[in-house]
Amino acid sequence: MTQPFHDLRVFLGAVRRQPAAVGAIAPSGPALAGLLATVVPSTGAPTVVELGPGTGSATKAVQRRIPAGGRHLAVELDGTLVEHLRSTYPRLDVVHGDASELGKLLADRGVEQVDAVISGLPWALFPEDLQRAILRQVGAVLTPAGAFTTFAYVHALGMKQARRFRALLDRSFDEVIVSRVVWANVPPAISYVCRRPTMGDDAG
Repeated sequence: MTQPFHDLRVFLGAVRRQPAAVGAIAPSGPALAGLLATVVPSTGAPTVVELGPGTGSATKAVQRRIPAGGRHLAVELDGTLVEHLRSTYPRLDVVHGDASELGKLLADRGVEQVDAVISGLPWALFPEDLQRAILRQVGAVLTPAGAFTTFAYVHALGMKQARRFRALLDRSFDEVIVSRVVWANVPPAISYVCRRPTMGDDAG
């Protein structure tokens, strides 16, 4: 079985086990994954964290970009996906845990700050207090020059949950850049690149 078909089978298994925790109909395509990975510094020894990496679509793109001296961690809640990632990406430090406890999970591994956070989490399925908690954790661990990126499906942008999350990003970061539409993804998507966490009351 080829790797893409194996990844898809693992992904569909995760959807069956926890449909509310996956929130996608297919893994992110290479074009979207590559776009998300552009926040990864390509020089030096950066530390990069993925939240909800799933089967590793963005993982592959990050590992193509991150320098040899960099550190790449991933926080995944689904145990089967954790094992899949560990067997598929031996260079990846996979953390079995909840993104809302990001600071503690990283501290347990001796990491205080990171240069980039890439999220594949299904934000629209989370209650607002959980969204705020995760974004607060992200803001607390980012370096001053660091970036947080995530994505949203184009067809859902007008929905209440998506509008609410975008407003929360605007309150949580000083800068939120919206990408072009990645039409090659299924379904088409955009990315948000967020910098300089404000860490104000609205973010927490």
